[in-house]
Amino acid sequence: MRYGNPWIQQRLIEEGLRITEARRVILGILGKTLQHLSAEEIYFIVRRINPSIGFATVYRTLDLLTKMGIVQKFEFGDGRARYELTGGMEKKSHHHHLICTKCRKIIDYADFIDEEKELINKTEKALIKKYRFDIKNHIINFYGLCEDCRKT
Repeated sequence: MRYGNPWIQQRLIEEGLRITEARRVILGILGKTLQHLSAEEIYFIVRRINPSIGFATVYRTLDLLTKMGIVQKFEFGDGRARYELTGGMEKKSHHHHLICTKCRKIIDYADFIDEEKELINKTEKALIKKYRFDIKNHIINFYGLCEDCRKT
């Protein structure tokens, strides 16, 4: 069974893996949403598509895809890991998150201004020099109140 994204196909081939039904369904779900879904939310959608796929399979698949760099796992402070497609994907470019501490809304933030890019690059260079650490990526989350919650 083939999956439509060549980058994902290549990653699986490199690891000697194939596209199982569970992987195909989970990748399809993540590929069609802009939300940051928890394993439980993904499982409930998977069940509607293919009831024979269990929660343990969903969880193991997400763990595998995360380790392979196909899926990124986030902790936003609500006690649930959340997932989204990552590197090599056309759907999402590098972005940060704005997280409402009241309603838990998550906003992807990618329209960086030049000053932000400069500050982040400067910070990364300083950390590389100070700690002799080879930085490959970063995740930045901003916590606060969204516009709707500020009104209430």
